[in-house]
Amino acid sequence: MIMIITQAIRFGIVFLYGSTGEILIEKAGHLNLGIPGIMCLGGVGGCMGAYWAYQGGAPAFIVVLLAVFMAMLFGALGGLLYGVFTITMRCNQNVTGLSLTTFGAGVLGFWGTQMGDKEILFAPASRYAFTPSLFFGASTPDNWFTTIFMSHGVLVYLGIVFAIVVSVVLKRTRTGLSLRAVGENPAAADAAGIPVIRYKYVSCILGAAIAGVGGAFYLLDCTRGSLEYVIDAMGWLAVALVIFSLWRSNISIFGSFIFGFLYILPRYIEGVGLAEKEILKVVPYAATALILIVISFFNKKETQPPASLGLPYFREDR
Repeated sequence: MIMIITQAIRFGIVFLYGSTGEILIEKAGHLNLGIPGIMCLGGVGGCMGAYWAYQGGAPAFIVVLLAVFMAMLFGALGGLLYGVFTITMRCNQNVTGLSLTTFGAGVLGFWGTQMGDKEILFAPASRYAFTPSLFFGASTPDNWFTTIFMSHGVLVYLGIVFAIVVSVVLKRTRTGLSLRAVGENPAAADAAGIPVIRYKYVSCILGAAIAGVGGAFYLLDCTRGSLEYVIDAMGWLAVALVIFSLWRSNISIFGSFIFGFLYILPRYIEGVGLAEKEILKVVPYAATALILIVISFFNKKETQPPASLGLPYFREDR
């Protein structure tokens, strides 16, 4: 059971990165369905950064730092592309997001096939840099508490920090209040002097950068450097987690553990057929649909998405 909980936390962090980035984007009024593709781009960037640093003989801290930087850079570029199309060029948000997901998954697949025998170097780079000793030290005692909470790579704890910081910024700061105003009523925010376009661009780019780290974390930590092309599927679960957590990144910390538990649970169930295991994988989506149905009966502002979510804003239309 301890092993299941530990693995649930690790895989849940992938969803946490994606959902935290998407929450930041949606709070500005943009429904970015390109998060799965952005996580794929982040996976490419993160692996490239870790590979370059490891090949150069850099210490573990630099390997992690460069991997995170490259993942955020590639994710941010995906967010910038999404922003240009939906904010400046006024394209449909849903179509743009789906196109970005297809593009990101294609880039990951193409890049993976081009790496060839270099893929084998991602595994030692991952083991070298993403170990608990980098964060807590090699002398950590071995018991159930440390196994569950202190046996993870540094990016697990960074994901939790990101979620908490985003939650605090959105709730407790003037910047967060302005961003939420843009997502609720951009025309009123514009009239109040808030630079709506700037806030939209920053949220799209920064949110995508955070989501990009999730893709890198999956490849470098969860799979230990093995290139597996299922990041886009996990990206869709991250989008579902946004609704499950009611657009609150602090709640998504606990929701990510639930999603991670349901995601890895079929691997540890014995005595059931393949069909039953596949049904279990649908549970997170079913839970999300149930949450949507429940909140539709309680018309409270705290449980609703931003009022202008998915709606374009043009100053000339005011």
